[in-house]
Amino acid sequence: MRVIVIGAGIAGAATGHRLARAGADTVLVDAGHEGRATSAGAGIVCPWTSRVSDEHLYRLLLAGAEHYPRLLAELAEDGEHEVGHRRVGSLRLLGPGGEGTPEADAVRATIAARAENSPLAGEVSLIDGAAAQALFPALDGTQSAVHVPGAARVDGRLLRDALCRAAARHGARLAQGPASLLVRDGRVRGAVVDGERLDADAVVVAAGAWAPAVLEPVGVHVPVAPQRGQIVHLALPGTDTSAWPVVLPNGAHYLLAFDGSRVVVGATRETGSGYDPRLTAAGLAEVLTSALAVAPGLAGATILETRVGLRPMSPDGRPQLGTVPRLPGLVVLDGLGPSGLTIGPYAGTVAARLALGEDPGLGLSPYDPER
Repeated sequence: MRVIVIGAGIAGAATGHRLARAGADTVLVDAGHEGRATSAGAGIVCPWTSRVSDEHLYRLLLAGAEHYPRLLAELAEDGEHEVGHRRVGSLRLLGPGGEGTPEADAVRATIAARAENSPLAGEVSLIDGAAAQALFPALDGTQSAVHVPGAARVDGRLLRDALCRAAARHGARLAQGPASLLVRDGRVRGAVVDGERLDADAVVVAAGAWAPAVLEPVGVHVPVAPQRGQIVHLALPGTDTSAWPVVLPNGAHYLLAFDGSRVVVGATRETGSGYDPRLTAAGLAEVLTSALAVAPGLAGATILETRVGLRPMSPDGRPQLGTVPRLPGLVVLDGLGPSGLTIGPYAGTVAARLALGEDPGLGLSPYDPER
């Protein structure tokens, strides 16, 4: 059986890896779009602290986090041991004097309840500002926090590349260039990739913010739109940041650290940005101002690089994941928004099962691609 996967971000790469491991003749297509979300994403894997209230979205976030141990084991079997993943814990800041307020109590209760049903989260605890600063020394030490030891961070670029290499070891072909769907006799029969016709039994479209351009020519409307996110990478020379936890202040911004004295701060959420991968003065000011407000110890850090990703956003925040019954042979995996590095590897497994005609393992009606 041959399956083509259009899109080689984290979701597409995970789909291709799963298909290739299952023995399918797999073609993984990368259009190389500037601004692909995976290449910019910070990679926070911590569903328990999510502000998401939609149970269907949270179900995927949790499944994504709990899928990682299996994924890492499979990649190790395939010879891929370094994907930038590490369980470093997270700090959900409660604000200066936040402990004991109704808002802080509600945050703590929600996280504790979620963690109780997910052993991966570890033992959640409330810590004071000094203890939080001891874990992430750049913090100002004034804010108490909910500590979730099971949270992890992952380098999206490293993980995506590892998945592609591992898929190739199982026989997958990696193709470059734009792709369009081939439809004949009422079903998808393959794709044209950079002018080359490739027949297939099924096609998975995981093209991120560019999915509409692939799907609309065959009459499938997936309401995905790009949302720009600007992210800054900082260096603290001589500082061992490898075990620093993820920091989640109030609001949509975050801080996390990687090996090599690197700290990442982000990110803007610019709805209506269109396909514009530029860095902007306002975006960088927003990110740095927010970071320094809670972590003044970063004021002297060196700016290493800046990244921009165009997140594929759906109107209701849920991914588009499933088949399109009126067009057999088509599987859609898109709309992962800001959670691609949490959900993507697990959702790729689901998409691969659908392409192979297997039970996806969960009810997909809440994620209907054309809902």
